[in-house]
Amino acid sequence: MEIRRLSTRATLVAVAAVTTTMLFAPTQAAQENLAAGAGLLPANARPGECYAKVMVPAQYKSIEEKVVTAEASEKIEVIPAKYEWSEVKVPVQQASEKLIAVPAKYEKVEEKIEIEPAHTVWRLGPGEKAKEVGDRDLAMALALDLPATAKPGQCYNEFYQPAKFETKTEKLLKTAAAEEITTSEPQFEWAEEKVLVKEASEKIIEVPARYEEVTEKVLESPAYTTWKKGRGLNESIDNATGEIMCLVEVPAKYTEIKKRVLKTPASTKKIEIPAEYKTVRVQKLVKPSAENRKPIQAEYQSVEKRVKISDAKVGWELAGMSGAGKPTGKTYCLAAVPAKFKTITKEVVKEPATIKKVSVPATYKTIRMKKLVSKAAEKRIPIPAKYQVVTKQRKVSEARLEWRQVLCETNTTRGLVVQIQRGLQKAGYNPGPIDGVLGGTTLSAIDAYQRKNGLPTGGLTIQTIERLGVKLGS
Repeated sequence: MEIRRLSTRATLVAVAAVTTTMLFAPTQAAQENLAAGAGLLPANARPGECYAKVMVPAQYKSIEEKVVTAEASEKIEVIPAKYEWSEVKVPVQQASEKLIAVPAKYEKVEEKIEIEPAHTVWRLGPGEKAKEVGDRDLAMALALDLPATAKPGQCYNEFYQPAKFETKTEKLLKTAAAEEITTSEPQFEWAEEKVLVKEASEKIIEVPARYEEVTEKVLESPAYTTWKKGRGLNESIDNATGEIMCLVEVPAKYTEIKKRVLKTPASTKKIEIPAEYKTVRVQKLVKPSAENRKPIQAEYQSVEKRVKISDAKVGWELAGMSGAGKPTGKTYCLAAVPAKFKTITKEVVKEPATIKKVSVPATYKTIRMKKLVSKAAEKRIPIPAKYQVVTKQRKVSEARLEWRQVLCETNTTRGLVVQIQRGLQKAGYNPGPIDGVLGGTTLSAIDAYQRKNGLPTGGLTIQTIERLGVKLGS
């Protein structure tokens, strides 16, 4: 369906004609015309009112929008590595050990050796003062069963056979076996060695960010369509008025803004700084200190001892006890004779020979060295994005054709037109002569005023008249 915009004057004439027909010629033909136009005219119109289908323009709202003109980025500050001079001890002779022979220590000790073991003897009566029974008499007593199990202090009346001893020579230790230890000196040789004088580190180089400027189109007002008078035969013709009307598209309007865009972000590059060395002469251990051990034989001495080879025998009964036979009148008492000892002097090892390890400390040379205190680092400083405020027009309603009440010949007076012309003049629009006639100049001023103020166009609507400050009926 083609939508056509009627001019103000054509609308007034057409509406007036329809109204006149409705009021004064309600013939069968008029009724058919009204039925044919059902739905094309306003439903609740009252006598004396005029209507026209006018173009209500699209409604827009101005909004402010922030657009990026320079993207956020980073600035990198390189913090160089820090060094400090210090004195470092460098070994010129390695630490080693020296072996020192510690000879054995001896001491003289006195040892009490038994030269005659403890034994018992038979005496002619109790007590130490009693004489010892002679060998012959004792032998006879033992042959007569003087008890061998007699205990010292017991007395018997029998014979006694004394114990037998023999002298033996025994070898005793005089000086214990030991070791004689000697040592050799460690051997060194000179050599050249690399010594670290500056540690390896890293250097950080800043690679700045790269930007490029781009142009961006920002929508200022969107495209829309409107009706305009046509100029050629190929354009549609309004059958009611004979005017040619065209629906044309008004292109969108754009504003170009320049902005700075980050192409490559800032970064850093690490460069290795090698360590520095210095050649120094040092003594290195070739052969460590060694030990030689030589055994020392033990020395002995000979000592004579009396060794018992047989015990004394008794054959008598215990004194005071009745025994077989008659007592001989001899009382033999077994007495304990303590062992005899001899003190000898001998040398014994108090502390054996050992090896003592003496640490020979390393020899150092002091040199100046550049030491790394802190590594090179980077500090990233954020650069915020830059923005520009751009005003845009946002469409809130589409353009449309609506029936609106307008002035027509039935309700237009010269005085009312004069007020409209004065209102246009006051608003800054040229209506032509103030003559109370709706001429072409006045109609052009009305159209310009409506477009500038976003009012429906295509007819002199009551809304336009009221906006101009003109009161109807005055």
